[in-house]
Amino acid sequence: MEQLNKFISDFASLAWGLPLLILLIGGGFYLLILSRFLPFRFFLHAIHVLTGKYDNPEDPGEITHFQALTTALSSTIGMGNIAGVAVAISIGGPGAVFWMWVSAVIGMSTKFFTSTLAIMYRGKDSAGELQGGPMYFITEGLGKSWKPLAVFFSIAGLVGALPVFNVNQLTQAINDILLVPNGVEISFTSNLTIGIVLVGITSVVILGGLNRISKTASKLVPGMVLLYFVSVSIILISNYEVVPRYLSLIFTDAFSASFYKGDTFLGGVVGGLMLLGIRRGAFSNEAGIGTAPMAHGAAKTSEPVREGLVAMLGPAIDTLIVCTLTALAILVTGVWQTTDANGVSLTASAFGSAMPGFGKYLLLICIAVFSISSLFSYSYYGSKCLSFLIGADKKHYYNYVYIVSILLGATTSLSMMINLIDGFFALMAFPTMFTTLMLAPKVIKEIKAYKRRTFP
Repeated sequence: MEQLNKFISDFASLAWGLPLLILLIGGGFYLLILSRFLPFRFFLHAIHVLTGKYDNPEDPGEITHFQALTTALSSTIGMGNIAGVAVAISIGGPGAVFWMWVSAVIGMSTKFFTSTLAIMYRGKDSAGELQGGPMYFITEGLGKSWKPLAVFFSIAGLVGALPVFNVNQLTQAINDILLVPNGVEISFTSNLTIGIVLVGITSVVILGGLNRISKTASKLVPGMVLLYFVSVSIILISNYEVVPRYLSLIFTDAFSASFYKGDTFLGGVVGGLMLLGIRRGAFSNEAGIGTAPMAHGAAKTSEPVREGLVAMLGPAIDTLIVCTLTALAILVTGVWQTTDANGVSLTASAFGSAMPGFGKYLLLICIAVFSISSLFSYSYYGSKCLSFLIGADKKHYYNYVYIVSILLGATTSLSMMINLIDGFFALMAFPTMFTTLMLAPKVIKEIKAYKRRTFP
């Protein structure tokens, strides 16, 4: 068992290793250059599309641009933004935040390309419904002979979309912040109760299909980002005198790595810090993994570029806004230097020190909403992968496996299971990025045609 555990742990580390990072960051940077920095040039236009200025109810698809973005965001805004940022700072110090920003800017171009392709090459499932996502743009864009690559993506997606890690972290946060300080003994029964409550909430939403998921996400996501923004603003206002110092330290420390405690990379600590920040950023915004195109591929639009522009706002909201809020809360309160806490406990310390009494509970509300909303969209991604593999009429079976895995995540700390899911999640990126890079010239052609149609 120990051998198997080590093997799976090594597999997860390898999957999230240097080859994937080169593919995500190198590939994303190539796409950014190829599109001549399109995310920045079309940023305002993307906001106009998001607000519904170009919506046409007659267009093919199931959900609006706004619902597609919030569904995709509900999966990416989760524990990575709260626990992941804390891990990055506790190992790398303030400079890690800068490299997370770099990964977000590059991720914006990746999300643009993958989600544009999701609309350009929509395919039909076995029920004759129009669908989008990497498995469809592989078979429709590259041809049926590439189907094994699409099957590989879908199998990786079945495992990668399971919510064990998210539920495990949420249960831990509820225990650490709510139950233990109030004298409740942590046991299998208390964890099972949390699991059953999560199953109840999740089942109501996911068994209603994409429409219910997207409607719930479009109500939850803006509210949860606003609540988090207000909470961190209170922390920043109460520590306003040190905010400028830490903002400048994020930039200076990115190139000096004075606080870095991890392994060196490319012969130095700055290389190690770059790797840490970029990996955490990529893990947080999921650009290039292939999950978001499945949500964006269902958008009501006949203009692929429009959906790509909406999708590229995802990393900006997820990493440039939400991750930065977490980072500043941890930095300005000084908890990153005064406590040995890590992950979610470090963020909780920041909230607790700035807002004694209620700060930790406010964070717990944010964590709960972030985590529960991501449970909705991941079930959709997994059932879409199953639908591609064995037919649309059987995709609902995935939801039952999914619900069991929620109970598993709440009641066990199976590091082996978490590593396995983590590794398969990373594997999804290889077919997604490989196909996106191959089809990128087609997207460039589509951009030119779109500009002629929209701005004659």
